[in-house]
Amino acid sequence: MSTPLPDPAALRRQGFALLGAQQHDAADALFGEAAARFPGDPGLAFGLAQTRYELGHPAADLFARAAALAPGHLGTARNHALALMSEGLGDAARGLLETQLARQPDWLDGHKALATLKWTAGEQAHFSDSLGQACRARPYNAALWLAWFRNLAQARDWPGALAVLDEAERHLGKTPALAVSRLFVAVESGAENAAGLIAATAHIRGDVSSLCRIRHALRSGEAKCAEAEALPLSQGPSAALYWPYLSLAWRLMGDARAEWLDQPEALIRSHEAGLSAHELAALAAVLRGLHTAAQPYIEQSVRGGTQTDRSVLLRHEPELRSIKARLLDMIRDYVAALPRPDPRHPLLGQPRDQDLLIEGSWSVRLEQQGHNVPHTHAMGWLSTAFYVALPDAAQMGAPPAGHIAFGTPPPELGLALAPYCTIGPAPGRLAIFPSTMWHSTVPFNHGERLVIAFDIRRPANQEPIHAE
Repeated sequence: MSTPLPDPAALRRQGFALLGAQQHDAADALFGEAAARFPGDPGLAFGLAQTRYELGHPAADLFARAAALAPGHLGTARNHALALMSEGLGDAARGLLETQLARQPDWLDGHKALATLKWTAGEQAHFSDSLGQACRARPYNAALWLAWFRNLAQARDWPGALAVLDEAERHLGKTPALAVSRLFVAVESGAENAAGLIAATAHIRGDVSSLCRIRHALRSGEAKCAEAEALPLSQGPSAALYWPYLSLAWRLMGDARAEWLDQPEALIRSHEAGLSAHELAALAAVLRGLHTAAQPYIEQSVRGGTQTDRSVLLRHEPELRSIKARLLDMIRDYVAALPRPDPRHPLLGQPRDQDLLIEGSWSVRLEQQGHNVPHTHAMGWLSTAFYVALPDAAQMGAPPAGHIAFGTPPPELGLALAPYCTIGPAPGRLAIFPSTMWHSTVPFNHGERLVIAFDIRRPANQEPIHAE
């Protein structure tokens, strides 16, 4: 008796499972064959388009075909627009998004994609106009007002963000979400009413309000209050947001747990990839071709440079595949040399016997006085910076110009904490560090600083971790 052929639903499940496991070549082969066998199935058409897009191949036409099979599927429309943008067809992407948003003004992902397109194209003055129009067309849709607010808050347009909240309250009333949004503006802008708003919103629980309380406490010299807010939350589902702030609070308090958490001498390391000058030059040429945006993404830490879209280490180019294999080998060496497991620790408490998956990977190209502001990576377990091309010593400037610095807090908090250390850049060098570690890039004088950065996904861990 012959084995029955898989049906489209089974093929879809298998293909997307391969994508989730980052087996893109196998997913590409499966979706390609399955879409040819079942040409009318929109899910298979979407899977093929998505796989080709993530591999870095032209995919706009494939998304157009998937959209024709499922005209109302907004995820397909969004990814079609992203593919058009990646192929240099920004006007077509804009037109697609604007047409769909005219039909469906409450499509939040569409507004986000359109705002990103405008911002990275250098159109900051009107990047969130579509959200303003949608809010006024549907004034009782709270999600639209909050999305518009977040756009302006990310741009640090505090007067604009407050004006949106004022307008939203006229339609929605004084809701908890709007109150927390006002708290965010007050804390981040250093407004005089921040302490009063913290007291007024003490009953509202959530990550945004908690982070506001923590950041205000640190800025106000109340490290113990910051610790009291962050410590219980370091045991919950958003723990990665709070460990970096516990580090700052404990360092300010002179608490030994800061050393236990950060362990800079053991957990911040550099490795040499051993690439030849020819290999580095070929890799740099590929990466430069991916830097097509005029401005960095609004939510990212880059200043004075650009960052690529998609995950560069999942692409098809041979140079990227080769460096991915070498980088993952260096990560395995790092993991093998970690200190003994500690179930309480956010890095050392995780399993070490699982396959390494990339949570995200990107290239950053910085130019004169370019840098990254202090930040952490809440979605990662390990984070990295791999140096591909650098200015010469005269262009870079005196050390630590161009270095990556570890442990420096965000400057807006006003904390007198020096970095634990810095790692000097060198072509072919990989810096590896915990994703909970504050890190930043020191500005440099002239030239080009081209890197690949990536996060390793946090392994699955069945037990929560606890700091005592």
